[in-house]
Amino acid sequence: MNELTGSHPLVDGRTTTSSLVRAIQGVRGAHTPVWFMRQAGRSLPEYRALRTGRDMIECCLDPATAAEITCQPVRRHGVDAAVFFSDIIVPLKLAGVPVELVAGRGPVFAEPARTAADIATLRRECTVERLRENLAPITEAVRLATDELGSTPLIGFAGAPFTLAAYLVEGGPSKDHMRARTLMHADPAAWAELTAWAAELSGVFLEAQVQAGASAVQLFDSWAGSLSVDDYRTHVAPASRHTLERVNALHYRDAEAEGYTAQPMQVPTIHFAVGSGHLLEALGETAGHAIGVDWRTPLNEANTRLGGRFPLQGNIDPALLQAPQTQLDAHVDDVLAQGEAAPAHIVNLGHGVPPETDPDRLTGIVERVHSARL
Repeated sequence: MNELTGSHPLVDGRTTTSSLVRAIQGVRGAHTPVWFMRQAGRSLPEYRALRTGRDMIECCLDPATAAEITCQPVRRHGVDAAVFFSDIIVPLKLAGVPVELVAGRGPVFAEPARTAADIATLRRECTVERLRENLAPITEAVRLATDELGSTPLIGFAGAPFTLAAYLVEGGPSKDHMRARTLMHADPAAWAELTAWAAELSGVFLEAQVQAGASAVQLFDSWAGSLSVDDYRTHVAPASRHTLERVNALHYRDAEAEGYTAQPMQVPTIHFAVGSGHLLEALGETAGHAIGVDWRTPLNEANTRLGGRFPLQGNIDPALLQAPQTQLDAHVDDVLAQGEAAPAHIVNLGHGVPPETDPDRLTGIVERVHSARL
């Protein structure tokens, strides 16, 4: 067990009783917390101005820029948490994996890992130790962001092991992840080696963000929805569990909050996978405290399937951000009503903010959620 330092926002009281932290712990507060996932700032003109002419990875690894982008949605929308500005491939890049972000396509890997020999080379040359040596820009960006955010929690961010592994096997984005799923079955030992390595990278990346000041984390799985339940449980869940358990090993003492004691508490975690309605029960078997639900599954249905054991996050359909205002308002109200079934609820989108979204629509959602009676 590793306790956070006395200057950490969860320890010194800045974020300990925030609505976001409490909701992940299953405690409902005066209002339902709301934030917007997957780089909500990309819909803001101030974000686009800052990114003009600059590479995504360059921005992620410049502490001042990453901190500024992290804080922009909080200033603009008044959300209850900020999500750390990063990209799924950042820990891979810092570990030494040759990868580039290609405009209009996404991450492209010069040397895909498709065989046991490829994976052995990858593990030998791109190590967790190398990642640790290169984390200074990340921890400095977290420090800068948390200094500005004050009582607003920062959510650390990392890609789940399956998403990292799938990118590496495919060599870039894929619609069906056929090569990754084939390797999973054709050479399960090599696949296990790859996902174990990816799990360590994601876990260390999240651990560093928490130790630098993040008050919660979200493990984001872009591609798990392509898997069957059996494949997820057998070939993916163990790695995701390992990543989250690295964060679970970080503790703080919540001595001042009413109803709590000075016993060590785990750092709050959220586990989200896109297109994972069929995987909900399996997601509940990993080490996350709250489960993110995408727009395809009603929150009350998700709560029933999960046995009412988990706080839920979600799940406004991003497509409704372009709908008439009355339709969007009704949808937000419906999401709030469905979320009442869960132990606690964090309002979010069921995936990411489309770049063309009118920022005023997001601000309006925050105001509507905050004004709703609990």
